[in-house]
Amino acid sequence: MRLHDLKPRPGAKHRRKLLGRGESSGHGKTSGRGGKGQSARSGSSIRPGFEGGQMPLIRRIPKRGFNNVRHGTRYIVINLDSLNHFEDGARVDEVALRAVGLANGKAHLAGIKILGNGELTRKLTVSANAFSASARQKIEAKGGACEVVGKLAGVAPQAQKAKAPAPAAAIPQSGTKKEKAPKAAKAEKTPKAEKAPKAE
Repeated sequence: MRLHDLKPRPGAKHRRKLLGRGESSGHGKTSGRGGKGQSARSGSSIRPGFEGGQMPLIRRIPKRGFNNVRHGTRYIVINLDSLNHFEDGARVDEVALRAVGLANGKAHLAGIKILGNGELTRKLTVSANAFSASARQKIEAKGGACEVVGKLAGVAPQAQKAKAPAPAAAIPQSGTKKEKAPKAAKAEKTPKAEKAPKAE
C-alpha cells in the first residue's frame, strides 16, 4: 500500500448541503429554516431543554432517590506545614487558626480537619474536629498532642468496643415441668414347655 492508496472510510465524508439554490432543489427560499421567527435568524441559538418559557420537563418531573453529597461531612482542611506559623509549645485551636487567617470556612461546615501534607517543625498541642492518620503521627512524633473536639469529641480513632459478656444459659427451675418416670422394663417371656410324646 502506498500513500496515494489511502482513502477515507465510506461514510466519513459528506457532500456539503447546498442551500438557496431554487425551489426545485428542495432547500431553496427559506433554506430549511422554515418561516420567520427566532430560529430563522442568523446567530440564533436555543439552549438544550428550553421550552419557550414554560416549565421545562426537567423541572416538572419529581426528584427521587438518595444523594450522598447532601449528607456528607465537610471540613475546613488545614495542611500540617501551615501550623509552623505558631510558636514552639503553643496550643492551636479554632480561635487561634481563625486569628491568623488559616480557617476562613463557613459556619455550616463540620469543623476543622488537619491533614498531613508538609512537615511540622514545632511541638504543638493541636485541637481540631478531625485528624488524618498521617497528621496525627507527625504531630505526636514531634512531642505534640492531638485533641479531638466538637462533634467528634470523645471518639478515639480505631476504638474497640468491649464485647458484652454472653448471657448465661437458662437453668430450668424445678417443678416447672413434670418429669416422666422411666418405663418399667418388660418382663422376659418364659419359654413354653415342650409337649410329651404320645404313647403308642
